[in-house]
Amino acid sequence: MNMRIELKNCVLRDWQRSDKESLLSLANNFNIARNLSHLFPHPYGEADAEAWFSMLESQAQTAHLAIEVAGRAAGGIGIRMGEGVFARSAELGYWLGEPYWGRGIMTEAVSAFAPYAMAHFALIRVYAYADVGNSGSMRVLEKAGFLREGITRASAFKYGKAVDRVLYARVVT
Repeated sequence: MNMRIELKNCVLRDWQRSDKESLLSLANNFNIARNLSHLFPHPYGEADAEAWFSMLESQAQTAHLAIEVAGRAAGGIGIRMGEGVFARSAELGYWLGEPYWGRGIMTEAVSAFAPYAMAHFALIRVYAYADVGNSGSMRVLEKAGFLREGITRASAFKYGKAVDRVLYARVVT
């Protein structure tokens, strides 16, 4: 599938193997990894990029897109589908290279991707977690129409300590 969503400040599109250099230069950053799950490793190296592209190539449907800024992959956005009774729900994940922070790019990407994913995958709920110290991500979710549902105390253990996370969701009404 050739997915492409043109926005004002960025383009959401399929990842391409030609994005590998950009991915490696931006993703290998602790300031990004510390706010993400174990699925986004740090350090981020060649083998991690290869595993990422292999996983994308094995998917039946595109659930992860690159965020392109000025012709270059600057980050990523995607969903992890639920299973069984959770099959109509998905967890949203996203990241953006540090040089692109504070420019409204992620708010625009999440605002466009969430409704697309809900319609395309017939979802009734898309949810996301933000670490309590990640005020930027919380602002992104709120500006994109997600509602804060509460704090999940000590719900993650990252880099040697328990982390409280804030749960946000967007649902079909």
